[in-house]
Amino acid sequence: MTGVPASAAGGSGAKPVRGGKLGTAAVNQASLWNIANLLTMLRLVLVPGFVMLLLHNGGYDPAWRSFAWAAFAVAMITDLFDGHLARTYNLVTDFGKIADPIADKAIMGAALICLSYLGDLPWWVTGVILFREIGITLMRFWVIRHAVIPASRGGKMKTLAQGTAVGMYVLALTGPLATLRFWVMAVAVVLTVVTGLDYVRQAVVLRRKGLAAERAAAAEAAGGSGGSGVSGAAEGAGQVSGASGARGSTGAER
Repeated sequence: MTGVPASAAGGSGAKPVRGGKLGTAAVNQASLWNIANLLTMLRLVLVPGFVMLLLHNGGYDPAWRSFAWAAFAVAMITDLFDGHLARTYNLVTDFGKIADPIADKAIMGAALICLSYLGDLPWWVTGVILFREIGITLMRFWVIRHAVIPASRGGKMKTLAQGTAVGMYVLALTGPLATLRFWVMAVAVVLTVVTGLDYVRQAVVLRRKGLAAERAAAAEAAGGSGGSGVSGAAEGAGQVSGASGARGSTGAER
């Protein structure tokens, strides 16, 4: 029950328009078991399965690595769709807000760590990417009460480059394709660092603006309250003076 009559909501049984915006109350009513959240849960479940497939038989069996690549590809595809579905069909939930970024970092982090463990990817590459991803996530929480850092085009390109490069490393590639994956990963690392620095810049600017706005609002509130106090004191003094004058007049007449 929202407390809004059916007629006010557009008639009884009216279906929401695709892509339309609903109020906060309607968004909060989205079921936990919606398609967007189910895709996020699937991605979380795929993480341990992906690790077992990648490391099976010593981690160097081309067939098992192909299976691992398939699991990784499914995880990346669900990452593309769950957020879009949640926004388009108003399926945003608190669980989705928390679980979606965790699932993203989990599958990517698991792939990077496993590849470095197997010796296919240098540890410093894994360290740079994971440091950036975890750091930016924490920075978003640092400025969230002031503003939300929007996803940039560079950030989306970074995600695509990372997914492509890691997927190519999961497969047992040789020859020119192995050389190509090296350069794709190089592009992914460059985009990771550049977009990370840009997010830091945005976070600092947004936090400064937010703090400045808070100080201005506090000063305005203090000024308004001080002005009211002075006005009230002056009004009170006038009333006392008027009362004394009235009493004096009365005494003179007597």
